[in-house]
Amino acid sequence: MSALPAKLETLAVHGGAPVRGKLLPYGRQSLDDGDIQAVVDVLKSDWLTTGPKIGEFEERFAAWVGARHAVSFSSGTAALHGAAFAAGLGPGDEAITTPLTFCATANCILYQGATPVFADVSADTLNLDPNEVSQKINSRTKAIIAVDYAGHPAALAEMAELSRAQGAVLIEDACHALGAEYRGKRIGGIADMTVFSFHPVKHLTTGEGGMVTTNDERLAETLRRFRNHGISSEARERQEAGQWFYEMVLLGFNYRLTDIACALGLSQLERLAPNLARRREIAALYTAAFRDWTGIRTPAVRDDVDPAWHLYPIRLNLGMLTTGREEIFRALRAENIGVNVHYIPVHQHAYYRERFRTGAESGERYPIAEDAYERLISLPMFHAMTAEDVRDVIHAVDKVLSHYALREHQAKGEHADLLESGPAR
Repeated sequence: MSALPAKLETLAVHGGAPVRGKLLPYGRQSLDDGDIQAVVDVLKSDWLTTGPKIGEFEERFAAWVGARHAVSFSSGTAALHGAAFAAGLGPGDEAITTPLTFCATANCILYQGATPVFADVSADTLNLDPNEVSQKINSRTKAIIAVDYAGHPAALAEMAELSRAQGAVLIEDACHALGAEYRGKRIGGIADMTVFSFHPVKHLTTGEGGMVTTNDERLAETLRRFRNHGISSEARERQEAGQWFYEMVLLGFNYRLTDIACALGLSQLERLAPNLARRREIAALYTAAFRDWTGIRTPAVRDDVDPAWHLYPIRLNLGMLTTGREEIFRALRAENIGVNVHYIPVHQHAYYRERFRTGAESGERYPIAEDAYERLISLPMFHAMTAEDVRDVIHAVDKVLSHYALREHQAKGEHADLLESGPAR
């Protein structure tokens, strides 16, 4: 380890100069002139929605991830709802998922009148732990919803085995993980259904939007009807056939994605590979820079996966620090580093505590997820970040954690002098 700086910098939160003059967000969209022109072209066309761009985007997307079918939705949340519906979830059924996720993963179970059952996560990846899932499965389990936390694929082989044994449907919430690989194969055609999000902070954006991919034609047809009011035909199909008659065959929603959004998605899809490569470069720089810090635990990567790095979540080793996550979070924000926290465990939200008697007061505990939440901070991660942006993040983390490191660990030199050595030591 290198020696400490001769004098620690004064934190911005204590009146010092911030590392950056302007806030660097934790994530943001990246658009170019080609994206804008693609949208303009659709705005000048005959179809703003339910038109030809829908099918074109779905076909290209399915081919990219290696699935037979892709069905677009108006958001990742709508796509999750569609998957829960297609899985047949209903009152009296249960679906097992992780507490360490955005609430939409569990909410889609509630939308169907079913009951979410949480299982704890693995300590390394913070993904759903198959051993914990196996203890929660029973005759009411209709689905397992595994989340690819931060872009690291879940234990899909183990989850598939558990699902098959129960006769349940495996839904992969891959809203963080477009482009990730599991055992040498892109995710999207591995689980029974895989759900993606196209929110602006994701690898590919359509503004809002989502997709469900599957190799099952029956599931794909159900998803298409569900996102279109439960109607068995599309408006463009009827116009081209010169027909007016349609039938509603199930109770669905208007969850359609527009041609405007799909045109943007098609344009963005052309840059998905380099965008993924850049995120992986940034993750490698962070990992190299923080490898020797006793105050930080960097994200684990299992041997059989290649993550997509939607997030770069570090965990603070609070035993090596003089303060907690909240103070460090505020200090980093004062340095104009737009850190975030992903996520408040779902069972700790007021809605779930009040209606399902979840949380500590109920005796229901998920110790690994809960402990991780107290330590997690997501560093900025998006493919348009510059080398200077990455250096600023590393500088700010060094500056803040040097200030809050326990003196006995400072005296032993148990942290890296990133200010002198740079991000790729």
